[in-house]
Amino acid sequence: MGSKENFYVDLSTDCSNVTGSCHLENVRFPNDTKTKFLVDCGLHQGKEECSFIHGKTADDLNKKLFFNPEDISFCLVTHNHVDHTGRLPLLTKGGFKGNIYMSEDTRVLLPLALNDSQKCLRDIAKRKNEKVLYSETDVEKVLNQSKTCIFEKTEQIGDHIKVTYFNNGHLIGAAIILVQISYPEKEDINLLFLGDYNYKNMFLDLVDLPQWVKDLNLIVITESTYGYMDSNEIHKCYEENILRCLYDGGTVVSPIFSLGRSQEILYVLRELQTMRELDVNIPIYLDGKLAINYTNLFTGGKLHIKPNMIDFLPKNLTFVDKTTRDKVLYSTDKKIILTTSGMGNYGPAQLYIPEYIKRKNSMIHFTGYTSPDTLGGKLKIAKEGGTVEVGGLVLEKNSMVEYTNELSAHAKADEIIRFLKEFRHLKLVLVTHGEEKSKDMLASRIVKEVKPKAVGIFDSRYLFRVNAYGVVKTMSTKYL
Repeated sequence: MGSKENFYVDLSTDCSNVTGSCHLENVRFPNDTKTKFLVDCGLHQGKEECSFIHGKTADDLNKKLFFNPEDISFCLVTHNHVDHTGRLPLLTKGGFKGNIYMSEDTRVLLPLALNDSQKCLRDIAKRKNEKVLYSETDVEKVLNQSKTCIFEKTEQIGDHIKVTYFNNGHLIGAAIILVQISYPEKEDINLLFLGDYNYKNMFLDLVDLPQWVKDLNLIVITESTYGYMDSNEIHKCYEENILRCLYDGGTVVSPIFSLGRSQEILYVLRELQTMRELDVNIPIYLDGKLAINYTNLFTGGKLHIKPNMIDFLPKNLTFVDKTTRDKVLYSTDKKIILTTSGMGNYGPAQLYIPEYIKRKNSMIHFTGYTSPDTLGGKLKIAKEGGTVEVGGLVLEKNSMVEYTNELSAHAKADEIIRFLKEFRHLKLVLVTHGEEKSKDMLASRIVKEVKPKAVGIFDSRYLFRVNAYGVVKTMSTKYL
């Protein structure tokens, strides 16, 4: 056993729930040298206290990284969502000088995301009379240090570490990342990071992981956002609900995520028009600068999407900006409004929801996950006809409020289980990126149905020391 103990990786994270993905890998080699690298560096979101982190809020966690950025050799990015990339500028601000690796499409999308994030954080800091988390200069450093990884092309990063990116249906540019750590006369340590995983995407032609990857001795780190639910439990209701509201002369307000969900729903509406279920004379509005910019990248051929999906916009679509918003906001005509943000806490949704929650003939229809502390989560438990607090206002809830997870970009529990069963030699599966219930339920199912050598819950409570043969030991974390 002694010969194995001097070649291992310590895996740690400050992620405890669904946001703030940031995994620190500390590799110790037999010659006593060490290499530290990151997988993602995302913002914690929401206002509630984060589990296991001694009562610290998301804002508290965002202000300081749980490691010294100067010690990090490189960073790997799974995909372009702010809860996976939003603290990259804080990394460069702290003195990180290494490369930040990502897919081709993520590198195209990232400038929009980080510049938008910086502006949002600047506005929040101004209202709180605090210093902004990072500056435009810090964002520029991230972009300058970004490097492209081509899918399925293995890149040598340093003497003993190589990385391969594989496509992932979660999002345009999203990746599953294989990290292979080697040393002469030692068994390789193979880490597979699923990121936010999905096996399908309407805009992408996806391929399976190569068999050679499935044959490796692997330690897999998987998300668990919907670890409590199987795919057959999904109730498809979005199309039926919005058509019902429009038939009654009402307005549908759909809070949407800027990247991925916005474009998918635009395509869904186009298909309803094509099938003549949605009258092309009913106006459709898209409000949210970031969502509009992303949509223009999709239609402009800047991304690697299927050629037949470039033309996906519905008829009678209008992009809304500040000069035209009031006309849409106060109109009583029936219409569809797609507005950021997806959970209702940010963006123009903060204006539309207070206005339309009061109207009996309107519908607020959320299109994805809403954490309990967000506006979307709070509206879920508010009684119809009762009152609800929205942005400091106490309003009567007269509108219908609906939810659907049918458009979610995250795999459900059975789909993750099915994927994991394709690997022949699972030494360890670490379950992360989910609420406590989701992580626990998925981990239990993996133990019973996949039967890897070991399963762990990967959050801020524990550090996992691993080698090629699986878990060496776990340790309680003390750094937070």
